[in-house]
Amino acid sequence: MIIDYDLSSIQEARDLARKARQAQKIFAEFSQEEVDRIVAAMAEAAAANAEWLARMAVDETKFGVFADKVTKNLFAARQVYEYIKDMKTAGIIREDRERKVVEIAVPVGVILGIVPSTNPTSTVIYKSLISLKSRNAIVFSPHPSAARCTYAAAQVMHEAAVKAGAPEGVIGCLSKVTLQATNELMKCNEVDLILATGGSAMVKAAYSSGKPAYGVGPGNVPAFIESSADIPHAVRCIIDSKTFDNGTICASEQAVVVEECIKDQVVEEFKRQGAYFMNEEETAKVARQLFTPRGMNPAFVGRSAEVVAERAGIKVPPGTKVLIGEQAGVGKEYPLSHEKLTTVLGFYVEKDWHAACERCMALLEEEGIGHTLVIHSRNEEIIREFALKKPVFRILVNTPSALGGIGYTTGLAPSLTLGCGTWGGSSTSDNVTPLHLINIKRLAYGIKEYAGAGGCSRQPAVQNATATVSAAEIENIVRQVMARLGCR
Repeated sequence: MIIDYDLSSIQEARDLARKARQAQKIFAEFSQEEVDRIVAAMAEAAAANAEWLARMAVDETKFGVFADKVTKNLFAARQVYEYIKDMKTAGIIREDRERKVVEIAVPVGVILGIVPSTNPTSTVIYKSLISLKSRNAIVFSPHPSAARCTYAAAQVMHEAAVKAGAPEGVIGCLSKVTLQATNELMKCNEVDLILATGGSAMVKAAYSSGKPAYGVGPGNVPAFIESSADIPHAVRCIIDSKTFDNGTICASEQAVVVEECIKDQVVEEFKRQGAYFMNEEETAKVARQLFTPRGMNPAFVGRSAEVVAERAGIKVPPGTKVLIGEQAGVGKEYPLSHEKLTTVLGFYVEKDWHAACERCMALLEEEGIGHTLVIHSRNEEIIREFALKKPVFRILVNTPSALGGIGYTTGLAPSLTLGCGTWGGSSTSDNVTPLHLINIKRLAYGIKEYAGAGGCSRQPAVQNATATVSAAEIENIVRQVMARLGCR
């Protein structure tokens, strides 16, 4: 009997979701200590396999930088783990003795993790860790161009989790990748929440599925160099960030905005550090290659500046790191005003910081609203003005945006899913962590008496009932009540 590939992929999706549901029911009963042991083992396995998975990702997708993909894998395995390892995500997580409210963590259930081709293995490591830390199961849907390396990363995480005591099937991944299979996972009863990282169409589909979802909108990060900035440092940050994995992180800079009074210094510094400023004709050639009527050309995602230049038919000096094209406006007529997940930057010159502020606003309103902005400045007053006025939820100061946005060079929560808030069509403005993947039950004791319609006060039968009850005793009571009610 011949079975169509799309039908077999749908069946695989259903099987994975059902296995994940059964595994999660068991995993939901694990203690904090058991969960922490499993997550630690997963992080260790991810770090041990970081290089192999990075090589696999580069070989399969044909873009990005091997060393930087290793860094991203290790970031997920180590920095994400260090941030989450001491979080309380099981049992009683908080107790307010004064208000007599006890908060109890409950996992959301089975998560669908949608994985982009730009970060195919690091995203799996990160989402696996935060999902299991919160006692959830997760099933991954890879991007078709990164299916093998995504599947391999999921296998590494699953094997480590099971070896440490997690139930079989707690991490799954499609091996037959089709749009029909992803849609099945989005809509099937077993999936409780969608954690979507990918293109705008996929994120929109996640939010349209009828399931709770966390999604990431497009980034279009303006980098403003203000006149008080340390210009060599600012330029180094921007180039380091834009060339990190060849610009595949959505928080990487997309346009540089400078004040007119420092333009010559900034241009000279960019050239000194390896940037090439294109003339109008060269900029047009590159723009025609980068963009199609449907958006950015996937063939140029994560490519080096020299590769982009060669394919566009322009000559650049050997060792060129980024291509920069000056733009006079924002919108369809100015393609470099849009997100470019590669080593190309737009460039704007404005008369003063007020005009630069307006230009940054225009860029964000065109695309990337809610995501990220970076400012290079030593003027705290201007920095605060940008923080108050800009429609983004990450305002980064004097740091590479790609690395600062994910929490590598800043104190933000280490994360590879960056919410854009309601401005960007996202349900959160946070860097997503395990705390976004739990529900919270609240046990609330009466602390006031209802006077009743007649206004006469009734004396409480028991006063200060919980004054001497310990957290351990409360947790034991809660478990007994939940067991009788058949709850988790």
